Amino acid sequence: MLIAIPDLLGPTMLAQLRDIIDAAEWVDGNVTSGHQSALAKRNEQLPEESAAAKEAGRIVLDALGRSSLFFAAALPLKVFPPLFNRYGVGQTFSTHVDNAIRIQRGTDFRIRADISCTLFLADPADYDGGELVIEGLFGVQSVKLPAGHAIVYPSSSLHHVTPVTRGTRVASFFWLQSMVRDDGERQILFDIDRSVQAIAADKGHADPNAIQLTGVYHNLLRRWADA
Repeated sequence: MLIAIPDLLGPTMLAQLRDIIDAAEWVDGNVTSGHQSALAKRNEQLPEESAAAKEAGRIVLDALGRSSLFFAAALPLKVFPPLFNRYGVGQTFSTHVDNAIRIQRGTDFRIRADISCTLFLADPADYDGGELVIEGLFGVQSVKLPAGHAIVYPSSSLHHVTPVTRGTRVASFFWLQSMVRDDGERQILFDIDRSVQAIAADKGHADPNAIQLTGVYHNLLRRWADA
């Protein structure tokens, strides 16, 4: 499933993050590429071990922890430390699929990449091109969100970033291992969760239908989750 997370970063936190990463030293984006990606990617990236990447990454992780929509969509078990990239004019990332296993450099931390996330950090008016194009079961989706908004989608999806033709595209990107490995099962749980929230907003959490659906949600989560 492909789900947008609006306003993951508010204006204040977004400005603070941009101050950190804009002042940092950037390197060739292929420092984190696998063999396939290295042939496809032309961009710049903050070194993942840099102080700027770690400080900015903490801001992103704090924001994720406060987002109930993100939790409902991803059901995260482990989150890879956020990385940061930028695309100038002529830079692009052609069609690829993300590696199934991501290992944090210099550590024994690793995750199975079930879900990929892109957090947009530049206003769409500030650059042309740079759309994230995702190929899914329901066709091709082109995504270019306001700064501070994020998109989550299955890491198994073919996807690419179109060439930037004006300005600079800046984003954070990272992967998650979900408590629920299967994307179809996560979709079912997300749909139930949204239904529970809608009923509760209309009739209250004590409504019998909200209680029943909540029970269904947790019993399915109990059946499908690895935690």
